[in-house]
Amino acid sequence: MNNQKKGRFIVFEGIDGSGKSTQIKMLSDRLSKTGIQSYSTFEPTDGPIGTLIRQMLIGDLATDQRTIASLFAADRTDHLVNKKNGVCHKTDQGQVVLCDRYYFSSYAYHAQYIDMAWVINANALNAQLLRPDLTVFIDVDPDNCFERIKKRIKQKGGSLEMYEKIDIMQNVRSNYFKAFEAVRKSETIAIIDGGQSMENVAQSVWEQVKELFESEK
Repeated sequence: MNNQKKGRFIVFEGIDGSGKSTQIKMLSDRLSKTGIQSYSTFEPTDGPIGTLIRQMLIGDLATDQRTIASLFAADRTDHLVNKKNGVCHKTDQGQVVLCDRYYFSSYAYHAQYIDMAWVINANALNAQLLRPDLTVFIDVDPDNCFERIKKRIKQKGGSLEMYEKIDIMQNVRSNYFKAFEAVRKSETIAIIDGGQSMENVAQSVWEQVKELFESEK
C-alpha cells in the first residue's frame, strides 16, 4: 500500500453518535503507519456557510428545513472547490481525503422533510464534481447512539442538536438504506456493523479500505 499517485476520497457516514470521528482518526493513524498520509475533514464545514448551518443546528437561528438542505448543498460545493483547502484540489494532487459526512447525510436527514429525489438533485453538481471512491456507513442501533450522545453531553456539556432526537435518528437510519438502494449503481458503499468493539469496527473498516487501495495497484 505505497502507491499514492492517485488521490482517494473516502467518506464516513452514520447517524449521530455512531462513532464516525473516532473511526476516521483510527484509519488516519493506520494509513500513516503504512506510509500514506491523509487529510481529514468534515461537513458541515467550518467555512462561512458551514458556520451558519451550525448556528441553525443548535437553535441559535430559526430556519426552514428547505433552507438547511439548500445550505448544506452549497457548503458542500464550497468544500469541494474552495481555493484554500478544497477537496477536489487535494485529490487531484494525489492526496487521500477522509471526510466525516458527505451527500448521503443530506439524503438521509433531509428526506424526512423533503422528497429524497429533490435532495439528490440538489446535490447533483457535487456528485459530478467528486464521487467518493468508498462510502463507509457505520451502522449502529439508534437507541445506542442516543445513549452515547447523552453521555457525551453529561461529560462535556452542551445540549441536543436539531437532529439528535431518537425518533429522528430512527428515521435517518432508515433513510440511509433507502438512499443506498436509490443510487447503488453509481456508488461504492460498505456497511459496517458498528455494534462491535471499537477495535473490531476499525478492523472491518481497514479491510474495506485496504481492498480499495489494492484494487487500484
